[in-house]
Amino acid sequence: MRLVVDTTELFSFFNERSKARGLSLIPNLELHSPYFSLDEIKEHKADIVKRFSLSEIQFVLIGKLLNFVIKFAKEKEYSEFIREAESISPDSNDTDFFALALKLDCAIWSEDKELKKQSRVKIYSTSGLIKELGL
Repeated sequence: MRLVVDTTELFSFFNERSKARGLSLIPNLELHSPYFSLDEIKEHKADIVKRFSLSEIQFVLIGKLLNFVIKFAKEKEYSEFIREAESISPDSNDTDFFALALKLDCAIWSEDKELKKQSRVKIYSTSGLIKELGL
């Protein structure tokens, strides 16, 4: 199953008890995210480290895990879908996630209920994904 992962889900990978981190290691999941998500993680590094009581080394290692399990796409890889994504995304901040999902013809993994206010792209919460996978 191919999915686009939103930044909030990526933040949860830094929590050792996170279901998201466990799900990311399932072999039949192919996970993607816009490249700018890495910049957002770096911007919020201090908050992430504090919130999840991480050392610098732990933060770096989890970042490496993210790069191993997520395929990060630069905007030029999905730019032809931006205009369509703008027309369906309920939140302009999520346009890139929709554009990438449209390019890959897949769902988005997000806890943001606002994203479900459209019918073009399927949105899975973590619990919905667990149910879909039969776990």
